[in-house]
Amino acid sequence: MAAEPTALLEQLGLTEYEQQALAELLTLGRTTAPNLAEATGIPKARIYGVLDALADRGFIKVVPGRPKEYQSKPPAAILDRAVENRRQEFEQFAHQLDEMREAFLDEFQPRYEQASEEIRPAEELFYVVDVGDPSERETRRLYNDASEQVYVITNSFAYFEAVESAVADALDRVAVDALFLHPDLLADEKRPRQAEVVEYIQESYPELGLRFSTGRLPWRGTLIDPSLDYDSGEAILLVEEPDVPNHMRQAAITENGSFVAGLKRYFDLIWEYESVGELG
Repeated sequence: MAAEPTALLEQLGLTEYEQQALAELLTLGRTTAPNLAEATGIPKARIYGVLDALADRGFIKVVPGRPKEYQSKPPAAILDRAVENRRQEFEQFAHQLDEMREAFLDEFQPRYEQASEEIRPAEELFYVVDVGDPSERETRRLYNDASEQVYVITNSFAYFEAVESAVADALDRVAVDALFLHPDLLADEKRPRQAEVVEYIQESYPELGLRFSTGRLPWRGTLIDPSLDYDSGEAILLVEEPDVPNHMRQAAITENGSFVAGLKRYFDLIWEYESVGELG
C-alpha cells in the first residue's frame, strides 16, 4: 500500500494496522478478514481486533454471513464520522472536567494564590509565546474575549484565514478596526497577499474598519478593550525585526491596562493623522 493514502488516514487517529486495513478496504471493497490480512500483511491474530476497532469508530460496516465480510464506508462518511467521534470525545472530556471543577479549584486555587503572593509580588508586564500556531491561538482568544473593541495593526494580515472565524464572531458583538501598512512600504512579494486579503475583507466584512498607514509601523498585533482609566485591556504584539524569520520569533502578550492604553493612543494617532482610507 502506498505511503500517501495511509498518511492521510493517520490524521484520523488510526494505528498503523488500522490505516492499512481501511486503505485496503477502500481499494478492494467488501472482503473477509483472512483475505484482508493476506492483502495487507496484518497478522491474522490481530486482524479481527483491527476490524472491530474500525467498526466501533463507524468507519466500516460488518456484513453478516459465513464468513462475515467487511466493507468501508464512503470517504465523505468516514470524515464526517471522524469529526463526530472527536466531538463526542471532547464533550465527554469537558463533562469530566466539569464534574471535577469544584474539587480541582478547592485543591489548587489556594496553592496558586499563596505561591503568587510569595513568589510574584509584582504583576509581570509581559509573557511570550512563539510566533505561528501559538500566537494565532492567542489572537483568536483575544477576539473571543473582546467585549468593547478590537484594534489590529498588521502588515498584510497574511494570517487572516487562521483567525477569520474569531473575527466574524467578534464583529457580531463589537467594532473591529484594522490598520494595514501601506502597500508602497511592503516588500514586493507581500503586496499580492495584502491585496487579496483586503479585497476579501471589504467584500465579506464591510463593517470592519480598514485604513492604511502612510508610515512604517514599529509593531503589529491585536489589542482589545483598552481603557483610559488603565483598568482593562489586553494585547498581543510583535515588534518589527525584518532580519529574523517568523519561526524564530516570539510575540509578547500583556494584560497591563496602562500599557494597552498606550498602545491604543499610538493606534489612534496613526489612524487619525498618518493613514488613508483608500489606496491611490
